[in-house]
Amino acid sequence: MAANTQLNTARPTSDTQVASSSISPEARRFLRHVTAATAFGGGLDGFDLGIISVVILHINHDLGLSPAVEGLVGAASLLGIFIGAPLFGFLTDKFGRRKMFLVDIIAFIIIGVGQAFATGGISLAILRFLLGMAIGAEYSIGAPMLSEFAPARERGSKLAFLELCWRIGFLIAVLLGYALLWLGVSWKWILATSAIPALIVLGLRIGLPESPRWLLRHGHEAEARQVVETHMGPEYFDAEDLAAESVSGEGYRKLFRAGQRRRTIFVCIFWTCIVTPYFAIFTYAPKVLESLNVKSEAAGTILSNAIGVVGAVVGVLAIDRIGRRRMLIGPFWIQTAVLLIVGLWTNAPSWVLVVGLAAFALVNSYSDILTAVYPSEIFDTDIRSSGVGFGSAASRVGAFLGTYLLPLGIETIGIKWCMVIAAALCVVGAVTGQSMAPETMHRPLTKTATGKLSHA
Repeated sequence: MAANTQLNTARPTSDTQVASSSISPEARRFLRHVTAATAFGGGLDGFDLGIISVVILHINHDLGLSPAVEGLVGAASLLGIFIGAPLFGFLTDKFGRRKMFLVDIIAFIIIGVGQAFATGGISLAILRFLLGMAIGAEYSIGAPMLSEFAPARERGSKLAFLELCWRIGFLIAVLLGYALLWLGVSWKWILATSAIPALIVLGLRIGLPESPRWLLRHGHEAEARQVVETHMGPEYFDAEDLAAESVSGEGYRKLFRAGQRRRTIFVCIFWTCIVTPYFAIFTYAPKVLESLNVKSEAAGTILSNAIGVVGAVVGVLAIDRIGRRRMLIGPFWIQTAVLLIVGLWTNAPSWVLVVGLAAFALVNSYSDILTAVYPSEIFDTDIRSSGVGFGSAASRVGAFLGTYLLPLGIETIGIKWCMVIAAALCVVGAVTGQSMAPETMHRPLTKTATGKLSHA
């Protein structure tokens, strides 16, 4: 499959857009099953990362953590994602989506329960790190798995739904966490609640087939056709251009070759610039709001995350209508303006600052759905999980540093300059999107991941 992998930033023309195949009711039910098994995993990831933001101050109080250890506990899962995402991305491309899908969720259940038995800050940080590895695996497996089954015209909204579920999971964690704290439940058991929804996800994943695109890339054409015919209908194979998939053995190094390297750089930069400010601010939302002199930290945290869910809903509805580029570039500039206002006007009335952070959550979540869409669309099948994993790992370097350094930053340079730095990251994201972001809407994966994208 020789191809020019240079990114093209134009929108697709109507003659290059593909029509989705007519999907039978049975195939529609199967797609809902795959989407649920994947999206609920994303919600579980959001739940786990959200629950720590509620109990981190209580952990600090009970264990007497230093600012450095507090930052390590809060950011350990992000460091785990940095290791787990590329590692399991590589393993998923090598051994298949289905096997890793089950291994990951089983590990999540075991480690999630283990948090209830943490005896100190370091042991909890280790468990959070291991759980982060499982979350990183989820990023590398889930979105590629779903993208390889979803029809082209629905792919954007289905992948975006993963991020919506992530936001919903985060919000549920915040609400449940505050409710359990009010009831007097220990923070250890609050952290361990993530194992309950994980059991549901495990049930959804048992019995799912292997991705037919992965099977084709590994020379199992007969099995791939059988999967498609059984679950999607025989016409799906040609309608979604699966015949263009070919056996490829180049592997992980393909991410860094000339031409493909530009795609890898784009994913790493835009993903980092979206998630770093979000994780830093909302992992320590109570501390940030306290530093901004907002009296009701719980109300501010809940409001901001609820509005984030609204932003993700709008994004899901828009992704297959207005295209990817427009959802990326403009929101970065809006986030820049909001963060500068919040940072430079720290003596503003509380309601102004809460509205500012809520506006940031709204716009950030609207464009954040692209972190599930773009990486799965612009990497080829043989490196799709590896590419998603590498991009996720790169983004978590920024997220880890931001989350780890924020408590120290508030103590040293103050909340004002922390917000200014976050705004600067959004500027980098906007410029990167303007110069590098392709338009992939309504194209089959064999066209978005290889070949030069058509000009408008």
